[in-house]
Amino acid sequence: MSEAVTPAALDALFTGARTHNGWQARPVSDHTLQQVYDLLKMGPTSANCSPARFVFIRTPAGKEKLSPALSGGNLAKTLSAPVTAIVAWDSEFYEQLPALFPHGDARSWFTSSPQLAHETAFRNSSMQAAYLIYACRALGLDTGPMSGFDREKVDAAFFAGTTWHSNLLVNIGYGDSSKLFGRLPRLSFSDACQLV
Repeated sequence: MSEAVTPAALDALFTGARTHNGWQARPVSDHTLQQVYDLLKMGPTSANCSPARFVFIRTPAGKEKLSPALSGGNLAKTLSAPVTAIVAWDSEFYEQLPALFPHGDARSWFTSSPQLAHETAFRNSSMQAAYLIYACRALGLDTGPMSGFDREKVDAAFFAGTTWHSNLLVNIGYGDSSKLFGRLPRLSFSDACQLV
């Protein structure tokens, strides 16, 4: 059994971490993005299916390509973020299963049920998006996840002719704490949980 992490680590990952809307003018290196991926890929997924695919947009040309798909409220903060990750899912993720899950014929579980394949890809890519956020936080980065975008426009601009489909966007960088909103409330244990 693993030991509990330190209170400082809990603060960095959960209690002190915030969703950022403004960014410092500090770049995020490609090496750091590689480190982020190398952490997040270790998070569990169903049968190790790992359906998430990531596009790290960090150039003006990339941001220009993305901007028509953004809602008005997300445009400025996304254009100013050092990196914006498109978290996508591969509808043919199961083609990697012979290598990722060699214990049995997991590929056939999904090729025989398009509905199961879709649900599995979307659910697990959403989990992998959370792993992305926590990997960023673990490496000292801040994030701003968003769902305010036109998925069809993103898919047409970035994934035309592929089996990838956008799920959500995550801005990544070093947050400007002067642009944070006040901490919003959370549901209590008794409001959100049941013990059965």
